[in-house]
Amino acid sequence: MRKALYLILTIGLFSCENEKLPVTPGSVSISNVVLENYVNEYTQEVSVQVNEDNITINSTGLPDHKTPYWGEGHEMFEAFPGSNHANMNTSMISFNYSMTIPTNPNESSYKEETELGPVGMALNGVPIYNDYEGGGVLQENAWGTFDASGGHPGPREDYHYHSEGTYLTVNDAELIGFLRDGFPVYGRKDMDNSYPDNLDENGGHTGPTADFSDGIYHYHVSNEVYSTSGLYVIKSGAYHGTKGTFTQ
Repeated sequence: MRKALYLILTIGLFSCENEKLPVTPGSVSISNVVLENYVNEYTQEVSVQVNEDNITINSTGLPDHKTPYWGEGHEMFEAFPGSNHANMNTSMISFNYSMTIPTNPNESSYKEETELGPVGMALNGVPIYNDYEGGGVLQENAWGTFDASGGHPGPREDYHYHSEGTYLTVNDAELIGFLRDGFPVYGRKDMDNSYPDNLDENGGHTGPTADFSDGIYHYHVSNEVYSTSGLYVIKSGAYHGTKGTFTQ
């Protein structure tokens, strides 16, 4: 999935007012980390622009990999894994997504809970969702419709990811994308191939990665199986920083 491109980003994100929780004193600041100084891993399906303060990422949201939601007869169609099946939204369509994040992400003095809808964008331009679906937490009737990449389309035929999957990350330390607060999200492992044991309540910690050798706060896919699904969700809990906008 890694196709290096130099970072050129511009964005616009959804804004939802959520409950804000106080931060524990002594949290690590990453104010000196400047994303535009690094090579990032966006694919050709995504256009990226950078200015002094913000990075904007634009995408159609359509996956660049096989999924049953392309429909039988499509060159990128593949069957559902195991006993999974299509949900009521059997197809997916193109959108004009635009996510805007800070060029210099910083820890927020308050932690805002993620809600329904996009909480970030994968490197291939597909929106990342948290562990909620519809009116509450993910249930079997939702994860039973995931393809091999941990994704499915929503009611608006909007394809998105909830969990680790074949074409995204599988038990590795790969860069997946960025959340709306500007911080990167990685697979279940650290760059030394070990599972991190010091993640905070929002699934992240500060340290070096393959892309940020000097260290940065970053999220990891959860290494705990979600409920009885056998899956590993990409994001739950709050944002570490202040979220940007996500529009369509």
